[in-house]
Amino acid sequence: MKPNSPLVSTEWLAQHLNAPDVRVADASWYLPQDKRDARAEYQSAHIPGAVFFDIDDLSDETSPYPHMLPPAPKFASRMRKLGLGDGHLIVVYDGMGLFSAPRAWWMLRAMGHEDVVVLDGGLPKWRREGRPLDDLVPVPQPRHFTPRPNNLLVRDFEQMIAAAMNGEQIVDARSPARFAGRVEEPRPGLRRGHIPGSLNAYFAELMEDDGTLRPPEELRQWFSECGIDLAKPVITTCGSGVTAAALLLALHSIGVNEGAVYDGSWSEWGARPEAPVAIL
Repeated sequence: MKPNSPLVSTEWLAQHLNAPDVRVADASWYLPQDKRDARAEYQSAHIPGAVFFDIDDLSDETSPYPHMLPPAPKFASRMRKLGLGDGHLIVVYDGMGLFSAPRAWWMLRAMGHEDVVVLDGGLPKWRREGRPLDDLVPVPQPRHFTPRPNNLLVRDFEQMIAAAMNGEQIVDARSPARFAGRVEEPRPGLRRGHIPGSLNAYFAELMEDDGTLRPPEELRQWFSECGIDLAKPVITTCGSGVTAAALLLALHSIGVNEGAVYDGSWSEWGARPEAPVAIL
């Protein structure tokens, strides 16, 4: 019953909320400067039956970089405890509308679970429409999750060095000011600028005013205006691999399926002195 699009509407979820093979996960995550507690907000109000998909907990704790993709056994173990697994269509959403849920969508797909979609407009749209909320944290039945890592969706530092040297299409989701190196990075210790040869496509411009993704024809025009060739593969990057996944989701929604996320993103590139940096 997976929809053709990587997104589903609030109407669709309301109709399928109690379907036996549908599971919902709140994948809210906020920048430190937002001063919001994603888990506390989930506990006080979430879509009925939703479990909390903790992006920071679901990470490689041995890495010095934030919320890097974890080893497959850890990811599978966490999914099992959340009751998310084989045979489930997983609907992920977040508290911003369309911000961190695409990261969860990408993580699940990178671990081989393709039956995952993002709630378009997220929790804000669900709230505005007066749909039900719950403060009861569910106790899920454990579900087997078979990890099948898809390395085509992930790029590491060495691969990005090669990609930059080879002129591959790298797209940065950060703001124009950060991309150009005109402002300091929000994380301490990072250089300013961008990967040489990369293009800028600010993720905030993906959305309508109500937090839903822009229509396909508008997205195609926008990507083109950003200098992106939609006939070629795309590697997305950002500050820490969150909004890069939003770009990948938008590309996927218009049928551009050959794409990957640079997991370390600028948190890694900007911290490594051997990485070349360009400033506009």
